[in-house]
Amino acid sequence: MPEGDLDALIKLSADIKGVTKVRVYGRIGQMAIEYDAPNRADVLGGLRTIDAQAVAEAKSGYAIQLEPRKHKLIMDLATLVGAHYARRWFLPTPLRAVFVVAGYMAFLRAALRELAQPRLTVPVLDASAIGISFVKRDVNTAGQTMFLLNVGELLEDYTRAMSENELINSLLDVPDRAQKVVGDTEVSVPATELEPGDLVAVRTGMSISIDGVVERGSAMVNQATLTGEPLAVERSVGDDVFAGTVVEDGSILVRVRANTAQTKLRSIVSLVQTADSLKSEGQSHMEELANKIVPWNFLLAGLVALTTRSIVKTSAALMVDYSCALKLTGSIAVMTAMSDAAKMGVMVKGAKYFESFARADTIVFDKTGTLTEAQPRLARVFATDGWSEDDVLRFSACLEEHFPHPVARAVVNAAKARGLEHRERHAAVEYIVAHGIASSIEGRRAVIGSAHFVFEDERVLMDSEARERVESEMQGFSPLYLAVDGEVVGVLGIEDPLKPGVKEAIAELHALGVKHVVMLTGDSERTARRIAREAGVDEYAAELLPEDKYAYVERAKREGRHVAMVGDGVNDSPALGLADVGLAMGGGSDIAKEVADIILADTDLAAIVRLRRMSQGLIDRLTSSYSKVMLTNSALLALGITGFIAPQTSSLLHNGSTIAYSLGNAKAYLPAAS
Repeated sequence: MPEGDLDALIKLSADIKGVTKVRVYGRIGQMAIEYDAPNRADVLGGLRTIDAQAVAEAKSGYAIQLEPRKHKLIMDLATLVGAHYARRWFLPTPLRAVFVVAGYMAFLRAALRELAQPRLTVPVLDASAIGISFVKRDVNTAGQTMFLLNVGELLEDYTRAMSENELINSLLDVPDRAQKVVGDTEVSVPATELEPGDLVAVRTGMSISIDGVVERGSAMVNQATLTGEPLAVERSVGDDVFAGTVVEDGSILVRVRANTAQTKLRSIVSLVQTADSLKSEGQSHMEELANKIVPWNFLLAGLVALTTRSIVKTSAALMVDYSCALKLTGSIAVMTAMSDAAKMGVMVKGAKYFESFARADTIVFDKTGTLTEAQPRLARVFATDGWSEDDVLRFSACLEEHFPHPVARAVVNAAKARGLEHRERHAAVEYIVAHGIASSIEGRRAVIGSAHFVFEDERVLMDSEARERVESEMQGFSPLYLAVDGEVVGVLGIEDPLKPGVKEAIAELHALGVKHVVMLTGDSERTARRIAREAGVDEYAAELLPEDKYAYVERAKREGRHVAMVGDGVNDSPALGLADVGLAMGGGSDIAKEVADIILADTDLAAIVRLRRMSQGLIDRLTSSYSKVMLTNSALLALGITGFIAPQTSSLLHNGSTIAYSLGNAKAYLPAAS
């Protein structure tokens, strides 16, 4: 749709009975509508009547063509200003008074709705200030006051809408991926490239990135993001599944039903709405204070009326409120931070997580895929008597190919590099979190995983001489044991080098106030010690299970520390959920991303440093906004009450300062080059 048609579409949609908000995203050709539930039928019926002719007719009412959202703002302002001054210049006083009283009805109804709650809020304050003008029989002042309030509200709504729209468009650029089934193989593709009719594989720990129908398999799906129900529900052949939900257990093939842009937009709009309920402590404090100040405005107005006997000065005490400025500047600061974060590939699920990360004095990192390369390499293959290195690698790749963990990819990539075929020859694969994989190949039980899993959990035997040989062969590598029918047949040595820039990033985090940088890993003591030394962390622990990582975070919080947990795997999920703020690295498991509060599309630790600076910047900006709003509005109140400025002037300056501070909070937090 041409850009010039967007305003017409917005107007037609907004005029439908029951519609409360309309957002059009021209870049992806989608529209989001909020409506009152009882009016669903009216809304759907109204949308069906919008066609090219209706858009053209609505569009003909616009005399100029500018950038769509600015165009709508200018047209609304022109209508408001034109109507106000046309009535003032051309209508006789009695008729003008009728229009002013009619306009006051909207303010009065809003005030009565608030009083019915019962509560004293800004609409009550506005209606009272206008009402005082009627008491003075000053219709012109009442009309001018309503005009200024309407202009201020229009500009505030525009500023908020622009910030929200910028945030949503930024989040649309954060990539999702899916396992598309092509013939007998699976290909990882951007979810936006999927078309209706495509087949997608989803397994334990993976998110469902599209709306579709289960064509094969069965799985327990967590739909909490859509329904709020915390328990997973079973989904099997013929059942519908939806984007944004997560497979907790099982494996399914899903036939894509809807356009992926639509489903992603829905989940993002849901995220933005959810984020509004996850306000930071500072933002919540500002909004609570804003609500509490309104009754004090009335008390002040009462005192002014008693002491000065001046209706003008009493009106001045009601013309300036702190509420709108505190709420608007705070919410725009947060939306700008979320938008800036999304532009650098970081999705933050709520303002409270910015604050939690800014306050964190302890950052706990998983090792594999977080501090070390996202793609570990297979460095060595050790085979026992009767097995060749190629056999060991082929069997291992067959088991590992279904899982997105970096170590699994290393094994599969090594098999491909050697040209080894590893078509499926096994029964259902069982993934034991943080331990390994078990399956049945050609009727023989096969397991692959850590020494703990293979020797202690699976009771596999290996003589001491063979274990000594393995330890000698695997010096400096992380061993992955392959056993068939209770006997170790091979060991894979995984090399997991430190990511470039990790040491520098950890040093910067220390400089930004992080006191403890900790590395937790399920890897061996020897490997963990080497990585910890190279990375420059303060503390490390090795050979841990998921419950051990959870216990560490629990203990740190009990000691009074504010903990941020950074991980990428299924085994990190319990600790991610427990930490004050959990960060999931890009390329990791989808269930970790679901549990985490912050999702990083990149695997570079520099993004975490930038996020720390941005989080601290948001806290500073909220604090600064609070001080500026309180100082400015207090000064305007004092000037109005003492008679130095007229009530209308104080209202104009109040609205102007609110918009100015909001625009200031809409500026980027970090330089574009960061």
